[in-house]
Amino acid sequence: MSNRQEYIDKAKAKLDQWDAEIEKMKAKADEAEADAKIKYQNQLDEMRAQRDDAEAKLKEIADAGDDAWDDIKAGFDKAWDSISNAFESAVSRFK
Repeated sequence: MSNRQEYIDKAKAKLDQWDAEIEKMKAKADEAEADAKIKYQNQLDEMRAQRDDAEAKLKEIADAGDDAWDDIKAGFDKAWDSISNAFESAVSRFK
């Protein structure tokens, strides 16, 4: 398996982890009182948006040609770190 494919697989695994986290938080939100439910829903929306951004970036890197891989990877790493930090921040505010 190429480094590129390993990289993509690792990112997909992280997206799956985030999906599971979103589902856990959704269950928590469903059990909350009305006021808290609104707050949780806003956090869930933010988490989903961050996850969707990450998935879009992953698609870009997966669709890129081999010759562009190194250039795209550098940009992807920066974007992924930013998205990951935002997602983790949303998760921490949710708890």
